[in-house]
Amino acid sequence: MSETRILSHQESVIVEASATFLYDLLSDITRTGEWSPVCTSCWWDDEAEAGRVGSWFTGRNELPHRTWQTRSEVVTAERGREFAWVVGGSFVRWGFSFTATENGTGSVLTESWEFLPDGIAMFEEKFGEDAHAQITDRTQQALDGIPKTLAAIKRIAEVSRGSGEQALA
Repeated sequence: MSETRILSHQESVIVEASATFLYDLLSDITRTGEWSPVCTSCWWDDEAEAGRVGSWFTGRNELPHRTWQTRSEVVTAERGREFAWVVGGSFVRWGFSFTATENGTGSVLTESWEFLPDGIAMFEEKFGEDAHAQITDRTQQALDGIPKTLAAIKRIAEVSRGSGEQALA
């Protein structure tokens, strides 16, 4: 039985930092290991293209029962608005969007995740009858990880601001 729906989720947090500060922080994928509960490190495949739409990076992911690497393509890079990538070029979309708060003292940071049809098809081909369980597991990892990631980013951004960096610049 083919799983055809797109699975998606997003959560938001208010961070006392500007949208451009958050964009600059989060689009530096080499820092991902500081806030992700699963992705321990990332590096650009071509430093000269770093951060641009169409650029690729590799991420190392670790869980207690397995370690793996993925390659991802940047699909949105709008400074101060949104930074997003797609794992494998078409499997899973992750992104961060930034919106100024109404009082102008911070930003609403939203992390989003979508399990795309090509990713579901790849899991069905790779895992066969176990595909649904594998998709459910990956979905639960995203649901558990997003609030942890947002809390860590908030802490890092606000600590940076408190240590004298221009988080609201």
